[in-house]
Amino acid sequence: MIEAYQLTKYFDKFLAVNEISFSVEPGKVFAILGPNGAGKTTTIRMLTSILNPTSGKATVAGYDVVTQAAQVRASVGVLTEQHGLYERMRGLEYLDFFGRIYHLSAEYRQKRALHLMERFGLGDALDKRVGEYSKGMKQKLALVRALLHDPPVLLLDEPTSAMDPQSARLVRDAIKELRQDARTIILTTHNLPEADELADKIGVIRRGRMIAQGDFESLSTRFVGPPTMELRTVQPLNGLVQAVGDLVTVTASGDDYILYTTPTPTETNTQVLRRVLDSGVDVLTLSRKSQTLEEVYLHIVQEDEE
Repeated sequence: MIEAYQLTKYFDKFLAVNEISFSVEPGKVFAILGPNGAGKTTTIRMLTSILNPTSGKATVAGYDVVTQAAQVRASVGVLTEQHGLYERMRGLEYLDFFGRIYHLSAEYRQKRALHLMERFGLGDALDKRVGEYSKGMKQKLALVRALLHDPPVLLLDEPTSAMDPQSARLVRDAIKELRQDARTIILTTHNLPEADELADKIGVIRRGRMIAQGDFESLSTRFVGPPTMELRTVQPLNGLVQAVGDLVTVTASGDDYILYTTPTPTETNTQVLRRVLDSGVDVLTLSRKSQTLEEVYLHIVQEDEE
């Protein structure tokens, strides 16, 4: 649904995006992470046919972003960091205006606008002027505008920025529902727990380059290492740390626990359990210590600096 190949963008002599390549399948969420100025927004603008790439190519919903720009714009819903809302208009009036731009029938655009406003908790603000909305309400209205024409592709730049926790949860749940409709979604965010929750695939952009991409598991294994397992026992271990040392790499231990890593947990965990139980020690728990996207992201950035 989205294909980018060596996308590059210069502004005069400044290289903003440097040969970025990636693909996003229908029904998948691709989260793009990176510091301010890394090239995330410039990438989004090229994918929406707002900016032409200096070189490289991209297709969105099967349309070329340069030669079929009108079809691309009709196929995407865009939430930008700067909303450009018309603050003198009333909420429903504003959506009706954009519905006309998308050539939606009067009946459909009113029905669709009312449905989305209610869905995002703006039902009581239909006749309020947009200038009276809070920051979070404006963010939700901008998201409603992006969804108004029911596009197959969504490009969301910081979708929960300035929202309170309840509103942010509502938007994240909506993104999950939209994914189930086979929509293709690109999400840029500084909220790493949000990206971890929503994304099927993650890309990290730094200084205009895509320095890493993949699902969380593959990135975690590549940049942090094999998963860490935690074994806790009922009785003291009494020397069992040495007894399993030939099976795994022990990273920490105490009277009643062992932390270890193994590249093949499915096979090795069974062997560890068998050896502990054969020694007459009862196992309380064996679990994987979860790594966070923040840990993985920091490792990626650190490796790029080196």
